[in-house]
Amino acid sequence: MPDLLTGDFYAFEELLSDDERAILARVREFLRTEVAPIANDYWARAEFPIELVKGYAELGIAGRAYPEESGPKPSSLLSGFLALEMAHTDASMATFFGVHTGLAMGSIMACGSPEQRERWLPPMSRMDLLGAFALTEPQGGSDVAGGMRTTARRAGDGWVLNGAKRWIGNGTFADLVVVWARDADDGQVKGFVVEKDTPGLTATKIENKIALRSVQNADITLADCPVPEANRLRNANSFRDTAGILRRTRSGVAWQSVGVMLAAYEIALAYAKEREQFGRPIAKFQLVQDLLVRMLGNATASLAMAVRLAQLQDAGTYRDEHSALAKAYCTTRMREVVGWARELLAGNGIVLDYDIGRFVADAEALYSYEGTREINTLIVGRAITGMGAFV
Repeated sequence: MPDLLTGDFYAFEELLSDDERAILARVREFLRTEVAPIANDYWARAEFPIELVKGYAELGIAGRAYPEESGPKPSSLLSGFLALEMAHTDASMATFFGVHTGLAMGSIMACGSPEQRERWLPPMSRMDLLGAFALTEPQGGSDVAGGMRTTARRAGDGWVLNGAKRWIGNGTFADLVVVWARDADDGQVKGFVVEKDTPGLTATKIENKIALRSVQNADITLADCPVPEANRLRNANSFRDTAGILRRTRSGVAWQSVGVMLAAYEIALAYAKEREQFGRPIAKFQLVQDLLVRMLGNATASLAMAVRLAQLQDAGTYRDEHSALAKAYCTTRMREVVGWARELLAGNGIVLDYDIGRFVADAEALYSYEGTREINTLIVGRAITGMGAFV
């Protein structure tokens, strides 16, 4: 069994079964030996380590979140800890994996027909095909549900897509892009699987990012892009279907945020024990211990929330507001933790040598994607008051 992470103060990992902890141990070893040594280099160069995809595929975890026809129901708790573990090493690679398995595969699982699931999910589980998810637009983020400008028009036996998408993770190399577009006839948002090299599909890497630099976010344009009817997701008939996918992936961001918090705390703790000022380790100073305890408290409270959310998911009783509260709360606490860790490391906190600078920057992206704090707050606010305050 793997040793508990230093920051798992209440030993939540022990809630996993022995088999699940063995899977987590295998993933942890891969991340520590293959990903951690190169994470800063690829982040600094804003390049994606495509050579690692084979290793991720060999872990056999890409399809674990989705049930087989006659198999046991997958554990949301294990899926959460896997997301935590990936972000604990590198939030960029956690995001890559989350986009592929959570957003792209999740869309096909939730909204595809049985034939579509059989067509695409097995090769995506093997990571022979990589996926992206195209929802956000240049002029539409929080209001994309009502303000989506990308259109889909019937053309003979298929469809023609026109529009633009922005911030599309994995967009520069994805084999399959799940594109959300408004049907020009009925005005409803529908989902389409657009295959790489489809005429009219163009993906351009977004440059000059200060966060998640290894993630290849793209601006995507769709210019009279033909998509066969066979690639229209059969059960994606309104934005309500899209929102159902985001409900689950928002919980994944909460788990990723906990991973970032635990990494920042552990880096700061190790540094405090080794760094000496005034003739003694700074860990002996009261103010330093106060910072460390505040970091640990944030991480522990957030992990407790994520664990309970996973239990609600497995019970089939979680709702939009549950995921929204976890995403809003955990990412806010994460911002505090990485800031305190950077403060503790002082000048050494702004160089990649000590890793914390990367986590500080990446936290800003996790704080914003999958719904801003404000939008998630409004989702929860509507649930507890019974009154919407979006406009």
